[in-house]
Amino acid sequence: MSKTLLSRIKPLTTPSHSPITPKLKKQVNDTVHLLKTNPNWPNLLNHDDDDQLVDISPLLFDRIHDDVETGVKLFDWLSNRRKDELFSNGFACSSFLKLLARHRVFDEIEDVLGNLRRENVKVTREALSYVLYAYAESGRLEKALEVYEYVIELYDSVPDVVACNSLLSLFVKRKRLGDARKVYDEMRERGDNYSTCILLKGMCSEGKVEEGRKLIEERWGKGCVPNIVFYNTIIGGYCKMGDVENASLVFKELKSKGFMPTLETFGTMINGFCKKGDFAASDRLLKEVKERGLVVSVWFLNNIMDAKYRHGSKVEVAESIRWIVANGCKPDIATYNILINRLCKEGRMEDAVGLLDEAAKKGLVLNNISYAPLIQAYCKIKEYDIASKLLLQMAERGCKPDIVTYGILIHGLVASGHMDDAVKMKGKMIDRGVSPDAAIYNMLMSGLCKRGGFSSAKLLFLEMLDRNISPDAYVYATLIDGFIRSGDFEEAKKVSSLSIEKGVKVDVVHHNAMIKGFCRSGMLNEALMCINRMAEKNLVPDEFTYSTIIDGYVKQQDMATALKIFRDMGKTKCKPNVVTYSSLVNGFCCQGDFKKAEETFKEMQSCGLVPNVVTYTTLIRSFAKDGSTLEKAVYYWELMLRNKCVPNEVSFNCLLEGFVKKKSGQVVSEPTGSNEGSLFFEFFYKLKSDGWSDHAAAYSSVIVSLSVHGMVKTACRFQDRMVKKGFSPDPVSFAAILHGFCVVGNSKQWKNSVFCNLDEKGFEVAARYSLVLERYFPQAVISEASSMLHLMAKNTDTKKKI
Repeated sequence: MSKTLLSRIKPLTTPSHSPITPKLKKQVNDTVHLLKTNPNWPNLLNHDDDDQLVDISPLLFDRIHDDVETGVKLFDWLSNRRKDELFSNGFACSSFLKLLARHRVFDEIEDVLGNLRRENVKVTREALSYVLYAYAESGRLEKALEVYEYVIELYDSVPDVVACNSLLSLFVKRKRLGDARKVYDEMRERGDNYSTCILLKGMCSEGKVEEGRKLIEERWGKGCVPNIVFYNTIIGGYCKMGDVENASLVFKELKSKGFMPTLETFGTMINGFCKKGDFAASDRLLKEVKERGLVVSVWFLNNIMDAKYRHGSKVEVAESIRWIVANGCKPDIATYNILINRLCKEGRMEDAVGLLDEAAKKGLVLNNISYAPLIQAYCKIKEYDIASKLLLQMAERGCKPDIVTYGILIHGLVASGHMDDAVKMKGKMIDRGVSPDAAIYNMLMSGLCKRGGFSSAKLLFLEMLDRNISPDAYVYATLIDGFIRSGDFEEAKKVSSLSIEKGVKVDVVHHNAMIKGFCRSGMLNEALMCINRMAEKNLVPDEFTYSTIIDGYVKQQDMATALKIFRDMGKTKCKPNVVTYSSLVNGFCCQGDFKKAEETFKEMQSCGLVPNVVTYTTLIRSFAKDGSTLEKAVYYWELMLRNKCVPNEVSFNCLLEGFVKKKSGQVVSEPTGSNEGSLFFEFFYKLKSDGWSDHAAAYSSVIVSLSVHGMVKTACRFQDRMVKKGFSPDPVSFAAILHGFCVVGNSKQWKNSVFCNLDEKGFEVAARYSLVLERYFPQAVISEASSMLHLMAKNTDTKKKI
């Protein structure tokens, strides 16, 4: 601090009332009594004694420490009457600051400190330490740091140790370890064991255990006296890192130096071993705890029990209860909660309900943690009625469901599509005094938007605003995406503008939703501008951003720009995904450039990406449009099946329509090259040689190929749809699906999926084509399918004779 500035600061003046005489003491007592008991005190004070009131004001502020409102009124009154005298009395201002700091009246503190600094009045280091402590304990880090630096500026010394420790703790809590270390080094001479322990805990919490040990070694004997707390902190740091080996070495070291391990020491070590799954070591330590005469709490035992279950031990309720009792403890509600949670994870909900009832009968107070696992487990298996009844039972047993419990049930209802019930449940929670948060509203709006309930989603959004629940970035993004999906981009833009107006920190998801809207509306320049705005906000576009805008240009048939953006994407750390490549494949196919489409498909695979049903369907649809390239369409159909990619109805229809649209008399090329050994074409040409039409032969060949590749459920689903359209099932499809069910081990279920009553001739055809199918199935499948086919043929023959 400059000498000029120091010379301007008014020094603390010695109060004229020192020492305190009996007369002065009486005057202070009488004044305090008047201030506290008579609201009209400003008119009753002796105005001739204003100067003396300023002199004794430090004593007055100290005496009325429990009544900050009166203190503020007195300070304002004195400021109006004797401002210069008051502000020249550093002790008076210091006592007032201490009063304000005790009661956390921060606005007044800032006003007073501002005036004092402007008037260059020096207050005591003790008063500023009070203020620093108040700011730090209230989590106001920047203000606390400002006061800390002001004390050093005034006194060339740090505030008192209690205030510094509070600032140190706040730095550690905010994970600002570098700043914490700086404060610690500056207060080193004044610091105590507690200061060192705070910094040590910060280091250990961030995995810097070795640095923490070095700190203690440096400070040993220099205001830092070793104790068990240091050892516990270091052991805890190692265990948190999963390094139980080093934790064990420190544990042995502390015992060798004569320190007695506490229950906390043992608890930390046991938890460390439990996390590693070393229960033999944890049991040895538990035995040592009892041998040392330490009293084990049920909390201690609950942690061990829970860890064993987390590592895969099957829940044995009776045995667990006996074990806790044998260790001198009585099971508490946490014990039962752990058992209930683990039973639910094992799918043993009935046992969990029984345990819940047992806990209630024993007089234990059930809580949300008792019920939440059960409600979640029943929602998972779509038993929403049971989950709702459990929610009702909670209230009947005096346990008020909290927002987490309601959230579990609402999430389950939304996930299963029960949107009406989910919205009603939100209403019930409000009626029962539990206010939904932004996450629950987001859950509901997302579910409604996915099912086309955009108007209902908007009403929920307005309800949020009415209830003063601030929507977060996810809520806005959900609503924007919903309006875009519904085609109402104007409404989406309004919601986006509102989020910016409300000061919501919009993220990548928000921008991606808007980019999708611009692309769908053909506003590609605006989409690019949106990406530029992301860069200005230091937001990094992800693969969804690029894929969306590339797809936008593809749909505008602007492949040149799409490829430029694709190349720009390659220059960033963002790698193209399946959606990106699928868009490019689609673009090339739409231009009729099948060579580049196939090259892009191969490039995608060389990058380790697995094509999805959209990629394959794009190629199948494109090649199936022209009878001369149907062979290629079949190739990609079979490649899809070989790669275990399940086709959808679009894939199925595209392939069949290719054969339907084939010009009369046009011959599909013989399979060559990539289609050599094609299962599809083997059956297609065999059926054609037996007089089947192109469409019928193609349909049966599709069913055969699905069945052979173990996709029998998909084959049945496609056949069911064709039957509903009036297409009659045939013997070849019948044989293929029968073999398919035998492959997946569900041969007994085939009757539920295959609608085909074959006559004698039909069974003959089925048997003949079964011989061809035998080349593609294991012997066990062939034997089972053949037996069933012969049995059905025999039963048909018997019925015919009857």
